[in-house]
Amino acid sequence: MDEIHELSELESWEVLGRNELGRLGFHLLDEVHIVPVNYAGDGRTLLFRTAEGSKLLGVLLNGNVAFEVEELDAEVARTVVVRGVARQLGEAEAHRAERVPLHSWVPGDRCEVVEIRPTVVTGRELPLARPWTRMRA
Repeated sequence: MDEIHELSELESWEVLGRNELGRLGFHLLDEVHIVPVNYAGDGRTLLFRTAEGSKLLGVLLNGNVAFEVEELDAEVARTVVVRGVARQLGEAEAHRAERVPLHSWVPGDRCEVVEIRPTVVTGRELPLARPWTRMRA
């Protein structure tokens, strides 16, 4: 593969399904923030847990978010970007996080569940040239 390949929406969801760490981009007042979050897919939505703090406040003040996942192997890199609307799930819906493989990589209580409902899902697969891997010492 020598060219950039645009992933279909199905291929993009497959990349999202194979991974569990992504980056959430959100607005907080007049600033844009980006933070790593553990996530899981639930149908055609993404869920993550968080504690009270800047992520949750940002979602509550402005639910327009972006979410990005990267996947690398020896030959290619894949990147998927989700743009959508995030919202905190109330008690009646938060149980959805128990039905999916949502695991935090860091200790601490993260009781609040946030859903990202995508409006656009795009992905690309890029060949990795890495010429230094074929160089002789």
